[in-house]
Amino acid sequence: MGSVRLQAVSKHFGIAEVIKDLDLEIGDGEFCVFVGPSGCGKSTLLRMIAGLEDITSGRLEIAGRDMTGVGPAERGTAMVFQSYALYPHMTVAQNINFGLRMTGHPADEIARRTARAAGMLQLDALLDRKPSQLSGGQRQRVAIGRAIVRDPAVFLFDEPLSNLDASLRVQMRAEISGLHREIGTTMIYVTHDQVEAMTMADKIVVLNRGRVEQAGSPLALYHRPANRFVAGFIGSPSMNFLPGNALPADGSTRVELACGGRLDCAPAIAMAEGPITIGIRPEHARIGRAESGTLRGTLNHAEFLGSESVLYLSLADGSTFCLKADGLARAAPGDTVEFHVPAKACHLFSPEGVALLHGDLTQ
Repeated sequence: MGSVRLQAVSKHFGIAEVIKDLDLEIGDGEFCVFVGPSGCGKSTLLRMIAGLEDITSGRLEIAGRDMTGVGPAERGTAMVFQSYALYPHMTVAQNINFGLRMTGHPADEIARRTARAAGMLQLDALLDRKPSQLSGGQRQRVAIGRAIVRDPAVFLFDEPLSNLDASLRVQMRAEISGLHREIGTTMIYVTHDQVEAMTMADKIVVLNRGRVEQAGSPLALYHRPANRFVAGFIGSPSMNFLPGNALPADGSTRVELACGGRLDCAPAIAMAEGPITIGIRPEHARIGRAESGTLRGTLNHAEFLGSESVLYLSLADGSTFCLKADGLARAAPGDTVEFHVPAKACHLFSPEGVALLHGDLTQ
């Protein structure tokens, strides 16, 4: 069992409260990813689970046992850091099994666990090499192997791929996901990379200023964000937000946009006439006119990526809009671009940022 439960957990550094009365449950065998802006507390929270930071108040349970005051070595966790932290004078095998040797495990047990970890990570042919003879990806595998041999209840990863180049990150994402499927152990992973979060996680936890904004599956957070912060944080490029004024109508909610357009969003929601914000994903906008929802803007910048074009526009009220178009789309800065937005793709947010209505393109 490797479930993790945090109850009313807080962390103070002096007068600064970086984790604020946080409640969270991570199921046994889940791959949970912490994301959020810099300074939101994700790495601090991970270190608290590992026992590398004290918990100021609250309770931490791992596998049903209270671990709040238990030392790191007795928590049943193993951590993989952003820095490989390998001993340069030791071989791969010695780096992997160093912890086992320090805790006095029998030689045959050390050999068995080392061979098992090396086989999982395709390090069999590298066991006699020194870290200086390895690539960045191979060094990271050794660091993961050092965690695997401990046979922990919970694996903790603190931005382990941030030092790798783009192609190696893709490869290592697949390898870590494959490792999770193979061993089925609970994994908690901190990253600033949304692609890592969306492609690897069973559960994403979005943190902001020491609090959980929303926790759920990647697609749940993407399609049904609880608030404007989550909607803007999950997705790249991020969701567009257009200010407007709600005018409830029969069977729909009519929104007069500050940039000059109008959208009828269904179904109608119970709210008074007043300010509202529409959220639109860049991939849901379409170049060209339509019977409703047509807007126009001036192109500021374009990114032509081959498979798609990403256009950044300025609208009449000074707000900005990003849309994804076909890779063959062409426009130059200063051009006027007409585009339309399907009303059923729109999300509505209250002035306080709470989600009132989610877009649903399956309707």
